[in-house]
Amino acid sequence: MAYYRSTRRTNTQPLVVFLLVASFGILFAGCGGTEPAEIPQADEFSFTMEDISKVKELASDGTGAFIPRLELAPENEGESTVPVIDVGSIAKFTAIRTGENEEQDLYRVTNAFLNVRSAPNVTASQLGRLEQSDTVEVQEFVDAAWAKVVFEGQDGYVSSRYISKLVSEEQLSKEKKKYEGLYFVDFGFLNVRKEADANSDKIGELPGQSFIRPLTVDDVWARIPFKDGDGYVAVQYLTPFLPNFLVRQSQFALPVVHYRLVSEDIIDHMPQHIAALRENGYTLWTLNDFYQLLLRQEERDVRLDPKTVILAVSDITPQNIREVSDALRASNAEATLFLSSKYIGDGALDQKQIVTLLANGHDIQSAGHTGDDLRSLTNAQAELELSQSKKIIEDVTKRPVIAIGYPIGGVNDRIASKAADIGYLLGLSTAPDTSFNRTQLLRIPSIVVTASTTADDLLSLLKQ
Repeated sequence: MAYYRSTRRTNTQPLVVFLLVASFGILFAGCGGTEPAEIPQADEFSFTMEDISKVKELASDGTGAFIPRLELAPENEGESTVPVIDVGSIAKFTAIRTGENEEQDLYRVTNAFLNVRSAPNVTASQLGRLEQSDTVEVQEFVDAAWAKVVFEGQDGYVSSRYISKLVSEEQLSKEKKKYEGLYFVDFGFLNVRKEADANSDKIGELPGQSFIRPLTVDDVWARIPFKDGDGYVAVQYLTPFLPNFLVRQSQFALPVVHYRLVSEDIIDHMPQHIAALRENGYTLWTLNDFYQLLLRQEERDVRLDPKTVILAVSDITPQNIREVSDALRASNAEATLFLSSKYIGDGALDQKQIVTLLANGHDIQSAGHTGDDLRSLTNAQAELELSQSKKIIEDVTKRPVIAIGYPIGGVNDRIASKAADIGYLLGLSTAPDTSFNRTQLLRIPSIVVTASTTADDLLSLLKQ
């Protein structure tokens, strides 16, 4: 596991001078010019969190913008300080957060991959390939088997079997109406006859998968427009046409009951709150439960129970983790626990404690590393905070970290974008609300519970 470590001399003042000189050296080196002369290396030493606090206090201008860069320990030299990002997860998470667009015929690729061809047949040359979760704009369905799409600025053709249109429940009925009365030939070919009689003269045939919009239909025959007149085809070889639809819930009425442990004695109120929620018919979830729902919604129409709440706990420290665990175990409840990765290892939160929390059904997610408000950091600092904490927790839990609990709820568009780039799907803020839409998954609001919040108060907040 990669832990943060740096170097230290025996007294504070030379340490501060060294760090400031090094910081300015990095700044000027980044501005161009000739290569700097080699700087003598400081002696090796361990750098504690207390040292970091002292340096920040002495060197900061009060904005929180000066954060010493934390490097990997010597035993991990040669590794990148920023973990490798799973690009596949980022693409999948971006697709999950994407809202429906009523103005465009956007379809999601549902197969592992999908070839784009120059003509609507399997022998046509391949223009390229789409991956699962990619979206593509459909211009028209050529027949029931092929769709004409826009691919890299040109026309292409894909199998309609492996694409589904993103729609909300409200859009679905309107989309289905577009295809009312449209059939396709569900056979290799279909004879067209002059009269509604199997012994009538054959006047032509329709290829398999081709579209038909009959003029009239009975139990046996369909009268269709054909050439300059009309003809009859057997109904048994016709099937109503509808493209595939991916019906996704766009709005979530899902309150997050958020226990911030900076509030004194808040843990003592947790059992009463949980008991009241259950007595009033609420189902208790973790953020991982919500994540599993989102994954299922990418495959089929699955809905959220309207009386579901998520339990979340942040500001967890080695001093209060046992108390939190005991309170949740006494209530037989599972919660999402946001951990600051600075507490992991070195005698603080060890792997055994964290594995025990997982075994008890809790969901472990990231609260960043240092606990600093991410909005006060530069882009590079925010990226390091988000990526390093994610990797450290994943190394310990052996599970993907999909959510970030922003320290003190600090999130804006810039930080939410950075979290998305690092590979987070969900983000918890402290904005007070009980519902959100799909495009807000990185800025989920929460009801922050305090020591003065009674069980009745909490129930009242959930109903607002």
